[in-house]
Amino acid sequence: MAIRTITVPVTDLEAAKSLYSTLLGIDPYVDQPYYAGFRPPDAPEVGLDPHGDVAAGPVTYWHTDDLDATLAALITAGATEERSPHEVGDGARRATVRDTDGHLIGLFEGPPV
Repeated sequence: MAIRTITVPVTDLEAAKSLYSTLLGIDPYVDQPYYAGFRPPDAPEVGLDPHGDVAAGPVTYWHTDDLDATLAALITAGATEERSPHEVGDGARRATVRDTDGHLIGLFEGPPV
């Protein structure tokens, strides 16, 4: 599995867009009030989420061809489901689990970047 997206929860989306545009050297390809997404060359997508849990920190989303099977395998291996699979647009779905130490792991199913 490859890293698909690193989602960074932010409290001020406009300020974060300015900072990440400078850091990555590109403007967001998605610029909405609920999400700003950057696709830097040769790197995973970086997403800014104004509704995420800032205290939890960034979440790495791993690309999978079968979200349901991967989710089931991780739960069998000891993970606990945090957010069940849900649509995020363009036929893509995502879910999150917590590992055995409580860290968030994101899963993404959909077209690769």
